[in-house]
Amino acid sequence: MTNSSSPTYYADYLRLSQLLACQQPLSGDGHKPAHDEMLFIIVHQAYELWFKLCLFELDSVLETFGQDSVDEKQVGIAVSRLQRIIEIQNLLIEQLRVLETMTALDFLDFRDVLYPASGFQSFQFRLLENKLGMLPDQRLLYNREVYYSHLAPDHQRLIQQSEKGPSLFALVERWLERTPFVDFHGFDFWRVYRQAVEDMLAVDRKAILANTHSSQTEKESQLREVDTNQENFEAILNEDKHRSLIDRGLRRLSHRATKAALLIELYRDEPILHMPFQLLTALMDIDEQFNAWRYRHALMVQRMIGNKIGTGGSTGYSYLRATIDKYKIFADLFNLSTFLIPRSRLPELPEEVKKNLGFYYSRRDS
Repeated sequence: MTNSSSPTYYADYLRLSQLLACQQPLSGDGHKPAHDEMLFIIVHQAYELWFKLCLFELDSVLETFGQDSVDEKQVGIAVSRLQRIIEIQNLLIEQLRVLETMTALDFLDFRDVLYPASGFQSFQFRLLENKLGMLPDQRLLYNREVYYSHLAPDHQRLIQQSEKGPSLFALVERWLERTPFVDFHGFDFWRVYRQAVEDMLAVDRKAILANTHSSQTEKESQLREVDTNQENFEAILNEDKHRSLIDRGLRRLSHRATKAALLIELYRDEPILHMPFQLLTALMDIDEQFNAWRYRHALMVQRMIGNKIGTGGSTGYSYLRATIDKYKIFADLFNLSTFLIPRSRLPELPEEVKKNLGFYYSRRDS
């Protein structure tokens, strides 16, 4: 029950009169509009409502990780809100199935009235990308111009502000760098880890050489792959090697943050690390889901307009297809699987180290 003087009415609470009046087809030229334009409008309006909720949840996570101290309970709340975003992403992908009940010929009935509007002008989606951690340098030029040049001035200002504000990538990187177990105070984990890696690779080499079913050429090729694996492991063990990868644009997460993330992945079964592991998993899921959405969207565009230019002037399908791999934000977390070793080879942590594993952080001294 509420304390208001009059009872709450469902339609008034949801502002249904205003909401249901927002669908105004442009086709028809004063006559009956194209039937499928209503579908097109409602689906895209629904997208924008879901984007609004994603931003609402993401802003709360940014506020949490923007603090100097993030305790385990707050990490759990952040994970639950990121998982809500993931569920929304599932809906965004499934919503394309509804839109695809419209055929390419149906779309042509009203496509001309959309010029020069385009889904590319969804400023909320650009805000989502930037707040997650998309870098301006990652973006493809849109009609040879900066990606927000086709937005209204007030929306351009919002986008520019989001580029300057703290992103989830930057805040999680700082959070990882503050983790208290990167240094084990007397226990040289990374020396033991290096030895475990070398032992694992030695076993691989021995198995290759002992394989009587492989030719000498095949064995040499397989041994080169083992050498490549060993070189890849150096990126986590050698800070200078990691820094060179960052300089070449092949890595983004700092060396200290990458080591912390790897430890979370390796020791996820420790109760205190399970929630941080869920956090890293959620970040990868969000990245993967947006890539899946981009892929499905690109296929739908190809299905609807073929190789035609998009209504906003882009190259349509070709442009959308090119964004799929380039727009990944948390690629460093995906790359952690490079450094994983079997549980049976994991260095056993001393009891004192296990006791000290905690997620109650304070700002690390500079």
